[in-house]
Amino acid sequence: MDLVARVEEREQWRLAALHEYRLLDSPAGDELEAVVRVAATVAGVPTATLNLIDEHRQCQLTTVGFEGGDSARSDSMCAIRFETGKFTYVRDASVDPTYRANPWVTGVLADVRFYASAPLITPDGHALGSLCVFHNEPHELTVEQIARLEDLAQVILALFERRRQARLNAELVEITEARQRWTETLLETIDVAVVACDQAARLTLFNRTAREWHGLDADPTVDPSDFSGRYALFDTDGVTPLPADRIPLMRALHEGTVSNAEIIIRRRSGGPMHLISNGRALIAPDGTPLGAVVAMNDVTTDRAQQRVIEQARRELSAANEELRRSNADLNNFAGAVSHDLVAPLGAVGGYLELLEDVVSGQERAWVDAASRAVTRMRDLIGSLLGYAKAGSAPVQRVIADLGEVFDSVVADLRAEIVSSDAVVVAPWPLPPISCDPVLARQLLQNLIANAIKYRHPDRLPRVEVSAAREGSAWAVTVADNGMGIPAEQRSRVFDMFTRLEGTSAAGHGIGLSSCLRIVDRHGGVIRLEENAGGGTRVIFTLPDQPG
Repeated sequence: MDLVARVEEREQWRLAALHEYRLLDSPAGDELEAVVRVAATVAGVPTATLNLIDEHRQCQLTTVGFEGGDSARSDSMCAIRFETGKFTYVRDASVDPTYRANPWVTGVLADVRFYASAPLITPDGHALGSLCVFHNEPHELTVEQIARLEDLAQVILALFERRRQARLNAELVEITEARQRWTETLLETIDVAVVACDQAARLTLFNRTAREWHGLDADPTVDPSDFSGRYALFDTDGVTPLPADRIPLMRALHEGTVSNAEIIIRRRSGGPMHLISNGRALIAPDGTPLGAVVAMNDVTTDRAQQRVIEQARRELSAANEELRRSNADLNNFAGAVSHDLVAPLGAVGGYLELLEDVVSGQERAWVDAASRAVTRMRDLIGSLLGYAKAGSAPVQRVIADLGEVFDSVVADLRAEIVSSDAVVVAPWPLPPISCDPVLARQLLQNLIANAIKYRHPDRLPRVEVSAAREGSAWAVTVADNGMGIPAEQRSRVFDMFTRLEGTSAAGHGIGLSSCLRIVDRHGGVIRLEENAGGGTRVIFTLPDQPG
């Protein structure tokens, strides 16, 4: 850094120090005025001044023997040497090479002859100005006088510093009071109870929320052993009073911290409150223990909700257990049906076939009617067994090729497809999906068989199966050109034993109920829509198996 830059930097620091005292253009005050009067007396002259030098001017803060004011810094006698930090003394300025051309000497501003100044240098070495004594006649100073003037300059600096400290203290007090007001406003506004005590466990603070919850203010005379009784503090059972060593504030005081401590306040008005408390010991910067503070949050509603949830979980667990029992009973029922109903029906059907060969006329008609009734009973039992299996069999999900499942269904339904001249196709390759292949096969078979069964009388049946992505699931569509399902009946066709109104097609109203159970057990949904070319679109989703 060159010399000019260093000089400019030093001047910036000097000006910062001067402005820090905030003396310019301010009243000097009685003490400074008294010091300047004493300086004139010590020097034995009638005139003296306290000069401060800023960027462009000399400010005469207070004067004795003349009316002071501001003048240009370039005209100032004090500004010439004040930064040297040395006392300046001239017996007759009119003959001094440094000062004889100065406006204060030549008569432009004054006729100064005697001139002396003690620089005002801060402890950090910054020159603020000078204590100046002068006279319009030549005059001399003794060594003792010079020493006393230098002492007075130090007194002035001390007064400057005292004024600065008083201002800073006032500002600090104002800031502290503002912070205190802000803190008090915060504590009185928040809906969290804040309680504090000193190191002797005397209560020192209850904010608004704490006062409202406890119904009392902090009482420093209450002993900690009486806190529970005085402020209605109980264990989480709401019955057992809290012993002193388990009160969160006392734990924070003696243990240093307390976290998520749950207590009950049994209020004098209103129901009990369930609170969670967190707190810490209060430690001064120098390590001195000061006390402790806790903050308490009301979790009464949360705990009530948790109790409701826990009760619901218990009820759900009981319902699941009952469901497992019912499914077991259903499986047992299905086994009983298979053995106790299907087998006798088979025997009845066999005897009816024998009778067909030995009867005729009206008796043959009766045998035929009985045979048809046995067939319907077998179909109904088969449908019921399928419904039971769809709801009770465990779901064994794997990644299965839906195209292979579709091909096996078409093969199983070959007789129905050929007899009705139906076309059953998958126009695009079907993807691998996460499903139980056995249940997926039953699902597709029910839907395709329904589409063929409820075909339109005026056109050959056509069934198309396709699949498309819907988020994290595959949406499978079975679209037909059959009779269609009226909009007002679509919401109930999945109910057991529901059949479409106005149709003569045989059925028991169980197939779509089984489909709904299968889709539900895969976590998907099933819905019906009208097909654009006539007929129905059944769309079901099979979500991806969670990783």
